[in-house]
Amino acid sequence: MKTGPDNNSLHIMVVDDEQSMCEFLEIILVRNNYQVSCFTDAFAAVSSLENTSYDLVITDLNMPDMSGLEMLRTVKKKSPTTETIMITAFASTTSVIEAMKSGAFDYINKPFKVDEILLTIEKALKNSQLQRENLRLHQELEKRFGFDNLIGKSPAMKAIYEIIKQVAPTKTNILICGESGTGKELVARAIHFSSPNREQPFIAVNCAAIPEHLLESELFGHTKGAFTGAVNHAKGYLEAADGGTMFLDEISEIPPALQVKILRVIQEKSFQKVGSPKEISINLQFIAATNRDLETAVESGAFRQDLFYRLNVIRIDLPPLRQRQEDIPLLLRHFLHKYAREYKKDFENFDQAATQALMDYDYPGNVRELENIVERCVVLEAGEKTISVKTLPPSLLQKSVNTLTTNLPDEGLDLEEVVTNLETDLIRQALNKCRGNKTNAAKLLGLSFRSFRYRLDKYGLK
Repeated sequence: MKTGPDNNSLHIMVVDDEQSMCEFLEIILVRNNYQVSCFTDAFAAVSSLENTSYDLVITDLNMPDMSGLEMLRTVKKKSPTTETIMITAFASTTSVIEAMKSGAFDYINKPFKVDEILLTIEKALKNSQLQRENLRLHQELEKRFGFDNLIGKSPAMKAIYEIIKQVAPTKTNILICGESGTGKELVARAIHFSSPNREQPFIAVNCAAIPEHLLESELFGHTKGAFTGAVNHAKGYLEAADGGTMFLDEISEIPPALQVKILRVIQEKSFQKVGSPKEISINLQFIAATNRDLETAVESGAFRQDLFYRLNVIRIDLPPLRQRQEDIPLLLRHFLHKYAREYKKDFENFDQAATQALMDYDYPGNVRELENIVERCVVLEAGEKTISVKTLPPSLLQKSVNTLTTNLPDEGLDLEEVVTNLETDLIRQALNKCRGNKTNAAKLLGLSFRSFRYRLDKYGLK
C-alpha cells in the first residue's frame, strides 16, 4: 500500500547506469506516490522523451554512454519546462558550474540523505509546475491578443495587418491614433505578441487614469523616503517592462514636466527612480496611443514636439467602425460566440431585423460599444438560438426614430398626409431591407405581424 502525499499526476524520470541506484530511487519515489520511469541506458531515456512528458529528470553525471550534462541539455532542448537534478559521487566545482549554467535545478552528491533529496525533488517539481503555468498563461495571452484576434476584412484593416507584419520584427517606436474604442491596445498587443520579444513583458499604462502627482513614481519607481508615503522601495512600470514593450495609452495626458523625462528615457535608454541619483539602464520598445490630434497639441504647446517626433516613427491610424461597416458582421459573430460561451448560452446569430439595425448604427463608441451591445443582448435575450431586435438597447433604436422628426412650417401642414407618407415610406424601407419578408419587416418596425398586415392593406402595399 502506498503512503505519502498525492503526487500521482507527477512523472519523474530516473537515469543512472547503476541498477541499484535506479531501484533505490524508484522505491523512495513510489512510496511518495510519484509516477517513476527508470533507465540505466541514457539513449533509451532520450528516446522516451519523444513520447512521454516528464515533470522532473534525475540523472547521474557520469555515465558510460552519455554524460549527465549531455542528458541535461537534451532534456532542456526537448522540454524546457522539465526540471533536472544532477547526482554524482565525483563532484567538482567546474562540473557544478557547468551543470547550473546548462539549466540544472540543483546538484546532489552521493551518498545523500533521503529527506534531502525528497525536499529537493519537491522544490524542483514546484518550479516545473510554475514554469508550465507561466507558459500556459503566456500562450493564453498570445492566443487572446495575437495577430489573429484583430477582426476585420475591410481594406483599412488589411492595411493595418500589413503594417503590423512590417513593424513587429523591429523595436522601433510606434504611435497608434484613433477614436476611443477602436482597439488601440489590441493593436499594440498584436505587435508585441508577433515580435521576437513576445516572451518578454508587455506593460500597459493608461496615462489618463493615474493622478498627475502619482504618475511619475508609477512610471519610474521610487526609493524609500523619496516623498511622504514612500515607505518602501518600489519598482516602476518602465523597469518592469525591461526587455519587452512599454505601452503608454492616452499619451497626450502626460503633463509637460513628465514629457521631458519620458523623452530622456527614449533617447538615453536609462532613467532614475524618484529620490535616487542612480541610473538604471533599460531596453524596451515604446508604443504610444492617443485619441487626440497630437499635431494640434504640439502647435498649442500642450505636447512637446521633440517627444512627438520620437514617438511618431511609425504611425498607425485606426479607422472608426462607421468607416468599415463591412467588418460589423464579422465582429458581431466573434463577440456573439465569445459571450455565448462565457454565459453558457446557445446563441448562433441575430435575427434579420436586429442585424440590419446593428448594421445601420454608427457606433460612436466604436468596437468597444459594439462588444458591449452584444454582451448585453446575450445576457438579456430570453429566446433560443437567435438574438431578436427587441433585445437591442433602446438608445440604439432611438437614433433611427430621432431622424424622423421634422420642423413645422409657418404655413402649417396636412398632418394626416405627412403621417401617411412617412408610414408608407418606412414600411417600404422595412420590406426592402428584409427582402420582402413581412415577418422580419414587422419586427424591424416593432409591430406585431397582424398590425403590420393591417397597414399593408390600409395603404395598398404588397
